[in-house]
Amino acid sequence: MNIIAQVFVDVAYFLRASQRYQRVKNFFYNLLENEHNPQKRYFDYLMMILIFTSVFILIREVKSHVNDFLLFFNNYIISLIFLLEYLLRLWVYNSNSDIIIKRYEKDQILSRRFCILQSISTILQVKFDFIRSPRAIIDLLAIMPFFHELRLFRLFILFRVFKLFRYTQSFQSFISVLATKKFEFFILLMFSSIVVFVSAVLIYVMEANNAESPIDTMFEAVYWAIVTISTVGYGDVTPVTDVGRMVAMGVIVAGLMVIAFSTSLVVSAFTEKLDEIKESKTIEDMNKYRKTYLICGYEDLAAQVALLLRSAGRNVIVIDADKEHVKRAKEDGFEALNFDPATTTTYHKMHINFEKNITAVLCLLEDDVQNVYTALTIRSLDPTVRMLSLLMRNQNRKKLQRAGINDIVYTQELVGLIAKEFGGQPVAFEAIHELRSQAKGVVLDEIIVDERVAKHIPNVGALNALKYRVIFMGIYKKEDNEFYFNPSKEMTLAEGDILVSIGETSFLQEYRIFLHQKVA
Repeated sequence: MNIIAQVFVDVAYFLRASQRYQRVKNFFYNLLENEHNPQKRYFDYLMMILIFTSVFILIREVKSHVNDFLLFFNNYIISLIFLLEYLLRLWVYNSNSDIIIKRYEKDQILSRRFCILQSISTILQVKFDFIRSPRAIIDLLAIMPFFHELRLFRLFILFRVFKLFRYTQSFQSFISVLATKKFEFFILLMFSSIVVFVSAVLIYVMEANNAESPIDTMFEAVYWAIVTISTVGYGDVTPVTDVGRMVAMGVIVAGLMVIAFSTSLVVSAFTEKLDEIKESKTIEDMNKYRKTYLICGYEDLAAQVALLLRSAGRNVIVIDADKEHVKRAKEDGFEALNFDPATTTTYHKMHINFEKNITAVLCLLEDDVQNVYTALTIRSLDPTVRMLSLLMRNQNRKKLQRAGINDIVYTQELVGLIAKEFGGQPVAFEAIHELRSQAKGVVLDEIIVDERVAKHIPNVGALNALKYRVIFMGIYKKEDNEFYFNPSKEMTLAEGDILVSIGETSFLQEYRIFLHQKVA
């Protein structure tokens, strides 16, 4: 391999290994192309403002004098920004270094001489794929006003309006939906073109030799055919002969057929994609949430847990592979997705950032095997997110623990404890039932000990819960990672501890105020 080829390959390896280069390239890729990057939204807003500014200056310039600075800003600054954007998109479209390295390593394996020209040819071919794409063509035309000395090029400012499709997600969704029916639209276009051509020829033949007819040229005939088939009917060009009017009636009927067919295509396209559009909107809204509880499965117990979390002001997202369960969750007013919680594809589609968005994952499928698979899948994506799971059969407890479940709820064990403690004690059992259902406005509440509470209330004895008709059950000590039921009055409070209390909602609210307003 000659020196030039060696340098070529060395540079490619250097760029791929350079963290700084890759970090910069990833930054611009996320800014320009990644719809899930929060910064892209602000970049899109900026570009839309520049587009509307350009169009405003163009319209203003037609009949009024425009400030020289605005003209300079429009013809040079905005065009330069669009040029820079175009070049950046061309840069991040693919990795040239990967193409070179792939070609080099393939040549090494096959024991053949590395050819620079082949690598350059592949790179140019890939770049040309970008250049000839509709969006890139619009981007290029939007740069043309940079050559403002040629007045015709200034009209290319209008192509900047088409760039709005790139920056507006709704437009992109609309185009993608219609693209699913591109073959049908192509057939419709062919049919309309044939009708326009035939009707234009017929009306021209029938009307051109009539002195009273306004149709004197083939262009006027085509114009009349398009206006008629679209059912616009300006009335400025109309046939005067009986045969010409018969042609007009046929064209009007054909126009109604075209409009009906077009409408049915649009409606069917959106009907077929409606669930997918709603799903995308749900995912987009979900990624805006913080401290969200992800519930996997939506059977009876999961529904009750979701309702309790919502009543406590928590955000809840439900995923379930069963369409009926998803339908039930949506009827209950929750954001729900018909995804399998046990596959990594689900979470890639949802673009979940567990650390940023998810407070805890609740595996509430009434099937231990599914809960184990779900836990293993989530643990492979995030080893630290907190997970709770139902346990249906006690022999599967260790499997759930090994899958990474933090907290296990064994329903049979809970039922047994209740039967043991409250058998023959209907009043006590009724009290537990009322507390669980919150029928009387009595709730089990968690109060976090923040810096203010910890500073002014030194120990449990100073909580003074009975004064506010609140029952203090116990305290979760953060440093010990343990819950103490009915602790001694001498137990100290520390920031991050959680107080568990029972009381009527209004009394608990007053008690919270007391804890945070107490003065030393």
